[in-house]
Amino acid sequence: MNSDAVDDIIRRALAEDAPWGDITSETFLPATARAQSSLVAREAGVMSGIHVFARVFALVDADAKVELFVEDGAAFAVGDVLATVDGNARAMLRAERIALNLSQRMSGIATMTARYVQAVAGTSARIVDTRKTTPGLRMLERQAVRDGGAHNHRYSLSDAVLAKDNHLAVLQRAGIPIGDAIRDARLRLGHTTHIEVEVDRIDQIEPVVAAGVNTIMLDNFSPAQLREGVAIVAGRCLVEASGGVNLDTVGEIARCGVGIISVGALTHSVRALDLGLDMAIS
Repeated sequence: MNSDAVDDIIRRALAEDAPWGDITSETFLPATARAQSSLVAREAGVMSGIHVFARVFALVDADAKVELFVEDGAAFAVGDVLATVDGNARAMLRAERIALNLSQRMSGIATMTARYVQAVAGTSARIVDTRKTTPGLRMLERQAVRDGGAHNHRYSLSDAVLAKDNHLAVLQRAGIPIGDAIRDARLRLGHTTHIEVEVDRIDQIEPVVAAGVNTIMLDNFSPAQLREGVAIVAGRCLVEASGGVNLDTVGEIARCGVGIISVGALTHSVRALDLGLDMAIS
C-alpha cells in the first residue's frame, strides 16, 4: 500500500470523527495523563491492518509507542494480545475508534477470505475480489484480501477492459456483434491491455473466445454449465466464474475447472472482526 495514501485515509477519518477536537477527553482528562492499552482479539481470525492500526496512533501522537505482536496475514486466537500502545491518554482516546474501525474491517475481510481460500484448496482455482468495495477504502480492503491469501481483480475501471452484461446490451441494441466489437477493441487498445468479457449463456462463449479475449467470465452458470463452458474454451483463454458464489458453493465451482472465482462478498457484506482496546490510565 502507498503510505501517503494510507495517511490520507486515516487523516480524513480522524477529521470526520473529531472535526473540532475530542471535547470529552479534553474536558475530563488532564493534558499530561498517560495511558497504556492492549489490542485484544475477542474472536479468532486472520490479521490485516495491524500497521494501519499503529499508524493511526503515530499520526495523533508522534511520541506514542506501539508494539506489534502479530503481522498481517497471521492467524490469531481468542484472547491473543495483538499490540500494545503507550502514550498520551487524550491522544490515545482520540485515535482509538479509527484504529479499531479500520483494523476490525480489514481483519474481517482477511478472515472471510481465508475461509474461501481454504474451501478451494487442492484445486487450480484462484479466489479474487471485485470492485464492490467501500468508497474511499478500496486500497485497504484490497490489501486485506491479499492478507487473507487471495488475489485482486482489476483495481479500477482504468486498469483493464471488462465488458459486462450492460455493455453487451448496448452493443446488441446497436446491432454490433460481440465478436466484431472485441476485434475492433483489440486493434485500438495497447498490446498490454487485458480484455475480459462476461457472458451468461453457453452460446455466447465461442464467438467471444474466437475473437481473442484474454479472460471470459461465466456469470451465474450452474456447475454443469461451468464444466461445459470450460470444455468449449479448451484452454484458449482464462475462465472466470462469478455469481452465486458462497462458502457452500465455491468448492464445487472450483472443481469445475475454472481458473478464477470472483467473490463480491469478500468486501461488500463482510462483518468486522471483534477486536477490543483494553486501556489503563496513569
